[in-house]
Amino acid sequence: MDMKLTHPWEEAVDEIRRWARINSPWAIHFNSGSCNGCDIEILATITPRYDLERFGIKLQGSPRHADVMICTGPVTRQARERLVRIYEQMPDPKFVVAVGSCAISGGAFRGCYNVEGGIDQVIPVNMYVPGCPPRPEAIIYGVVQLLQSLKPESQKG
Repeated sequence: MDMKLTHPWEEAVDEIRRWARINSPWAIHFNSGSCNGCDIEILATITPRYDLERFGIKLQGSPRHADVMICTGPVTRQARERLVRIYEQMPDPKFVVAVGSCAISGGAFRGCYNVEGGIDQVIPVNMYVPGCPPRPEAIIYGVVQLLQSLKPESQKG
C-alpha cells in the first residue's frame, strides 16, 4: 500500500496554480506553413476591437513561458521538426489549439508533396477551431472553451 503524505498547504497551492492557469494563460503562436489568412485573424484577436486580453490571455514570444500554443497551417516537412521542438520546450501542462481547416486536416494543401497533414499528426491537440480562416470571435470562443474545460466539475456552470 502506497501512502502519500501531503501537507495541508499543497492543496491550496494546487488550487492557486489551477486558478492562474485558467485566468492568466500565456499563448505562443506558431505558423506551420499556412497561407497567412489564419495568422491575420489571430493578430486581429489581440487588437482592441476583439481584445483577447480581457480573458487574461497574453501573447508570449518564448515557448518556455507559454501555456497554450496556437497553431495555424498544415504541417510541412520544413516546419515539423521546429513544431515538435517548440512544443517540447513548453512547460507542463501545455495545451494546443489548432486554428483553421489547414491546421485541422491539411485543408487546401492536403495531398501536396511537402504537407504531412494537420497539427494532430505531429503533436496532441486539445481544441480545434474550424474555418478558412476562422473569424476572431471563433478563435476567442475556442480558447475560452479550452480554459473552461480546465475548471473542476464543481466550478463549471
